[in-house]
Amino acid sequence: MEANERNETRAQKRRRIREEIKSSRVARLGDGNPLVTVVVCVIALLALTGCIVLIMELRHWQQNAEVTTMEAEDHVPHGGGDERTPSELDEPVIDTVVFPLDDGEDYSAAAALVELKERLMAGEDLSAILRAVYVNDVVVGADGRFHFFPIDENLAMHEYDTERFVLDDRGILSYQDEDGNVLSRKGIDVSRYQLDIDWEKVAADGVEFAIIRLGFRGSSEGGLFIDPYYEANIEGALANGIDVGVYFFTQALNVEEAIEEAEFVLLHIGEYDLAYPVVIDIEMIETANPRTRNMTQDEWTEVAIAFCEHIIAAGYTPMIYGNLRSFMLMLDISRLEAYERWFAFFRTPIYFPYQHSIWQYTDRGQVDGIEGPVDLNIGFWQP
Repeated sequence: MEANERNETRAQKRRRIREEIKSSRVARLGDGNPLVTVVVCVIALLALTGCIVLIMELRHWQQNAEVTTMEAEDHVPHGGGDERTPSELDEPVIDTVVFPLDDGEDYSAAAALVELKERLMAGEDLSAILRAVYVNDVVVGADGRFHFFPIDENLAMHEYDTERFVLDDRGILSYQDEDGNVLSRKGIDVSRYQLDIDWEKVAADGVEFAIIRLGFRGSSEGGLFIDPYYEANIEGALANGIDVGVYFFTQALNVEEAIEEAEFVLLHIGEYDLAYPVVIDIEMIETANPRTRNMTQDEWTEVAIAFCEHIIAAGYTPMIYGNLRSFMLMLDISRLEAYERWFAFFRTPIYFPYQHSIWQYTDRGQVDGIEGPVDLNIGFWQP
């Protein structure tokens, strides 16, 4: 009997000590920076998000296994508008609001969690919330996790005032001065997926420039292909007074293949009058087992530089197209300051601190003369 009482007392003591330690840890967490509490919650959310992403990626790869050889060779550049991880494909477009967690602000951990909960319940995705908190970083969601890149003040920043971007009732974005005068240009980019285009109607709808897909390199065997609608598109646009540029979707593995792609582009530009740049399209391809799957950031950057330099040598202006993943993960942007950028991001306001001349802001635009959706661009490039 006495032995049992002693055992119970020891057991109770151990439980009491564990409870005191647990309470102490909770108290220390609550008394600190409320951001710590939020980060803990975010980590838990990330774990759940990771599980969902893994499931989505498994389904994605199963679907890709059924893709035909022709589809695998012909990439549809979607831009991503963002990094577009599988779990974010259908997320709502919501303007980012500053998350009130600045140092020194009297904002309790409980209030922070309420704010976090409300924003998630309102449909705002985790990417937008993290970007509002980590304002000194470029936050990129890819491969089931988030990447944080400190903003490099040594690089050229864009000077656009986000309040001057105006979206009309047709979903057309323009950049206006204080008097309402439009300072930007309306543009589209097209390929064979837009089929036959009535370029006269496109021009009448106010389109001022078009970036036309000239061709692509296959993602599996690496052949070079001309877009079957390239000639019809470039001739139709030029005949109706629309300024044109061209783009090529790369799958080059090295400098030699990048130069081969540039020469292929120059051959097919021929005598066409280009007012806009010659663009190398750099994106992470979504087909199963692309030939570029193991390329490093240095290798992608060397490909971009080789292509651009070859285009410059031929007397044209090069440009690099990509989204957040392209510019922050695939490429070393610090080595690409010499080249114009065309940035894809399908939300407002723009989320990219660095200089860019064209912003592709949607892949669901509507333009007279084109059946179905088309990519819309707002341009600051001056021919």
